[in-house]
Amino acid sequence: MNTIDAIRSRRAVKSYDPTHRMTDSEIKDLLSLGLLSPTAFNIQHWRFVVVDDPSLRKQIRQVSWNQSQVTDASLLIIICADLKAWERRPDRYWRNAPSEIQSFMLPAIDQYYRGKDQTQRDEVMRSCGIASQTLMLAAQSMGYDSCPMDGFDSVEVGKIIHLPEDHVVSMFVAIGKKTQDALPRPGQLTLDEVVINNCFTQS
Repeated sequence: MNTIDAIRSRRAVKSYDPTHRMTDSEIKDLLSLGLLSPTAFNIQHWRFVVVDDPSLRKQIRQVSWNQSQVTDASLLIIICADLKAWERRPDRYWRNAPSEIQSFMLPAIDQYYRGKDQTQRDEVMRSCGIASQTLMLAAQSMGYDSCPMDGFDSVEVGKIIHLPEDHVVSMFVAIGKKTQDALPRPGQLTLDEVVINNCFTQS
């Protein structure tokens, strides 16, 4: 499936076959594609928590509005982020770059993030959203369905997965084989409503 078809056919599927299992190879391929998602300064601060323990899935479902995708999808990925990835050996992110690029980027990373808690959080949330879309489009191209998910108690989820204090939960991505089609698109806005040329009109 090409990218355009994957974008057009991807829907937020709610009902999954709980008996279907993805192969280890499929899961590895999917996650490897997720790792190609872009991040500012190449920090790669997302962390993909793959929950395959049925008992943990049940606990997570209890604090996620009892959404069936949590337990029934073949794959449940909790998209988290390391808020302090920018200062954890940032030389790793640029180890293959020329020395002159490294000497510019490493101080720039520090200057951009240090002492800026809101910037750190905003950046990881942007990156997690991009990574989640990458995973969903990759899943679509592999013949699987997916659902981006909120509707959970992030504090309780964090307790269940032992989330480090300097990490945050962004969202879930459920992936598997649907048992019901998604409902028709409920109402897409037009380009005229969404696209602004140059700047907003002053009132």
